Amino acid sequence: MPGVTHRSFVSYIDRTREYYAAQGYEKPYVWARHTEAPFAPLAKPLAQSRVALITTASPWREGEPVDGVLRGGKRVWSGPTGAPPERLYTDDLAWDKEATHTRDVESFLPIRRLQEHVAQGRIGSVAPRFLGVPTDYSQRRTLEQDAPEILARCREDGVDVALLVPL
Repeated sequence: MPGVTHRSFVSYIDRTREYYAAQGYEKPYVWARHTEAPFAPLAKPLAQSRVALITTASPWREGEPVDGVLRGGKRVWSGPTGAPPERLYTDDLAWDKEATHTRDVESFLPIRRLQEHVAQGRIGSVAPRFLGVPTDYSQRRTLEQDAPEILARCREDGVDVALLVPL
C-alpha cells in the first residue's frame, strides 16, 4: 500500500480478552502458561512410529448447528482414518473466514497425506482413528477432562506421535 511505512498487526491477546469479556465472563482471559512442556524426544524413528491426527473441528451432522450451537455440546470425539470425513463443522472456531474457507477438509485434517507418507516409508502407520478436541476457554476443563481423554485414546490406539492441527 502506498504511503505505509510500517506493518500493522492484530493483537491476538487483546482480541481474545475482548472476545472473552464479550461472552459475559467477569474475569479477564488469562493465557495458559506452562514452563515445563510435556514434550519428549521420539522413542523410535518416525518411519517406525504410529501417528495420530488431532483436530479442533467438530463432527458434521446434517441439520446442525441449531442456532449456532452443536447438539450435545462440545466434547472429545473420534472418527475412522480409513474413511476420512468429507465435511467437518468449523463455523464456531476463530479463523479468518474472509480470507479462506474450510471446505477442503484435507487442508486441516491431512489423513490422506499421512497415508501417502506411510506408503513412502516416512512414517510407520496412521492411527486407526483421528481425534477431535473442543476449543474451550476453560483451561481447567482442557487439563482435567479433554487432555486426559485424548491421551487415553492415543494410548488405546498405540500412538507414538500426535499431530495437532488446530483451526
